[in-house]
Amino acid sequence: MTTNELLDRYVHAVGFWLPKKQKADIMAELSEDLRSQIEEKESELGRKLALPEVECLLKMRGRPVLVANHYLPQQYLIGPLLFPIYRFVLMIVGLCYLVPWIVVGVVLVSYSSAYRQDGWVKGLLTTWTSFWGTAFFAVGVVTLVFAVLERANARTHFLEEWEPLKLPAVREPNRIPRGSSLFELAALLAFCVWWFGYMWSPVIINRPDVRIVLSPQWKYFFWGFGLLSLANLGMSSVNLARPYWTRLRAGVRLASDVAGSALFAWLVKAHILAQITAANVPAQRTTEITNNINLWGDRALPIAVVAGVAIAVVDVYRIVRVGRKSAGVTQQAAAVLH
Repeated sequence: MTTNELLDRYVHAVGFWLPKKQKADIMAELSEDLRSQIEEKESELGRKLALPEVECLLKMRGRPVLVANHYLPQQYLIGPLLFPIYRFVLMIVGLCYLVPWIVVGVVLVSYSSAYRQDGWVKGLLTTWTSFWGTAFFAVGVVTLVFAVLERANARTHFLEEWEPLKLPAVREPNRIPRGSSLFELAALLAFCVWWFGYMWSPVIINRPDVRIVLSPQWKYFFWGFGLLSLANLGMSSVNLARPYWTRLRAGVRLASDVAGSALFAWLVKAHILAQITAANVPAQRTTEITNNINLWGDRALPIAVVAGVAIAVVDVYRIVRVGRKSAGVTQQAAAVLH
């Protein structure tokens, strides 16, 4: 095989991947470029290149399909402008939808016999199979939306128009907004007035036409939620006066949230509703209503557990963030002293 034949093979292999309208021009340009490169190398060496040397030169140039791709306009399902946002949205979908979904499924299999009638293994496999169907659907919907946005932006370039002056202000992550602390104070004060004023008795409604009575366990929940509310009231007051998280306060908030979540999970599981009586309603019917409400409490337990875990994760992240900030300040101070 001659050098010219090898070059022709290479150029035609590249042309196979090119569109018909541009093929002839690109192939001519590529052939001329390669021959010029060979002539320069031959002029430098003072002799003709051998076939293995030309082969080495073509290998350095690249595979025909990759070389052809350099001559074509770049096409993306989701381009570099939207890809970071696409990846961020997928993370949100995973953390806020898919992870809670699988946790709820595992908890349901653990606590509800209806979900494991055929055994633990089959119940978990069924949950795992359903999870992948849900995951593919969620990821597919997000990908489709971003692909449509990519095509629309390619035509109109609406995403490339932006105003630097409208960029958000830099926020200190460990700073507590005073508006948030004021809202917490108002909400907790209203809750404490209602809780200690109206919820101290297990007989929460006592009218001639209807009477609702809670179980004797109610006193534990009453004092538990009451004390936690007072502790959070004090925490909000401190946050209002000193609006920056410290490791101590972040740790106290974690302990308070974990205790509150555990107490709430116990509440929904404890069958706290003891009796409902209503005028002109048969006792059998009110008993059925009471049992159904307690049953729905059992079914709400997985949701309560997932919510509690999510709150605890946020609180732990806050502690880690405050610790990193404190370590950074300490290192800067040490650097200044030295």
